[in-house]
Amino acid sequence: MSNVVYEQREVKRSRYAVAAVFAVHGAVTGSFATRVPWIQDHAGVSAGQLGIALAFPALGASVAMPLAGSVSHRFGARNALRVLIALWTLSLVLPSLAPNLLTLCLALFTYGATAGMADVAMNALGVEVENRLGRSIMSGLHGMWSAGALVGSAAGTLAAHLGSDARLHHVLAAAVLTVVGVLSCQWVLDLQPAEDEDPPPRFALPPRSALLIGAIGFCAVFAEGASLDWSAVYLREQLETSAGLAAACTTGFTLTMAIARIAGDRIVDRFGAVRTVRASGVLAVLGGLLIVVAEQPAVAMAGFALMGLGIAVVVPLCFAAAGRSGSNPSLAIAGVATITYTSGLIAPSAIGMLAQATSLMVSFALVTLLSCGLVAFAPVLRPGDRVKTGRPDSVVRDPRP
Repeated sequence: MSNVVYEQREVKRSRYAVAAVFAVHGAVTGSFATRVPWIQDHAGVSAGQLGIALAFPALGASVAMPLAGSVSHRFGARNALRVLIALWTLSLVLPSLAPNLLTLCLALFTYGATAGMADVAMNALGVEVENRLGRSIMSGLHGMWSAGALVGSAAGTLAAHLGSDARLHHVLAAAVLTVVGVLSCQWVLDLQPAEDEDPPPRFALPPRSALLIGAIGFCAVFAEGASLDWSAVYLREQLETSAGLAAACTTGFTLTMAIARIAGDRIVDRFGAVRTVRASGVLAVLGGLLIVVAEQPAVAMAGFALMGLGIAVVVPLCFAAAGRSGSNPSLAIAGVATITYTSGLIAPSAIGMLAQATSLMVSFALVTLLSCGLVAFAPVLRPGDRVKTGRPDSVVRDPRP
């Protein structure tokens, strides 16, 4: 078998392996999000205190994410992702074990640090696979993340409806997801740095292009993080629904995101990144307005569903645009990942603190306002309309003897 044919097979197989890792990462998030009300009650914290605790994943991610590039450079992309995804899945059990605010903050710091590093590693691999295939796949990969989040949130919805203990639920989920994640990493590209390539700096300012792309990603991920962690609480406290129906709202949100992302690659190829994001922003704003004015659970659930549909493709396009902007794609991806992921982890705490001072309705008015940024700043994603070939500075190690 020629080297070219072998590499093509490796790249195609890696696409499915990376997609599985994305799904595992999403399943952890979905499993956590639907049990936030249980974790809040178990730790005995108020909405404001919960908001403070939910700031600690952002702190953990901010500290750890810049290290992901160095880890991958030193150990290789495959080994690094295998370890990072295992640490992320295992960290799922920590928040539900926390009996008070202090331990919850420490648990969520670890949760955010492992999540952020795994996120950077898998997105960098996803962009590399997309470049080597020569066609858009990032939206589909993030669709797999949403599909995983859907599965995780559906299981969480069932567990909440049955009134089960989140500690047992998360231990079982973490065990299954760790096995699936580690096994999937066996088939991802084993990227190795060139012999004369210097290791990336641990802490470096991202290029200006990454800051601009990260700004629009910030708006989208803020809405995503707020909806994932507060949609169930919003229905339970603002509209006084049951725990099962509140958790089902989170499931509906992740469902629309999964559908939009899976279909997103074809839509982007046809209409381009800019027009797609502008239209998506309009849907997100409409969804936010429904959430704010809702007096019935069905209206709020429809609003969260539209919100998920509107923001679904924005983050994949941010990573795709970052990977094709500037002379240092890796640094741009890390910069965009840090901005967008930190936004998603900051959002829950900001929503909680604003809700403590005013109300959850006012908090989601802020989410709606930020969604307008998708329409206004869509042109910064224009590099995402292009597809380039793979870079020659990374190689695939042939595992055959």
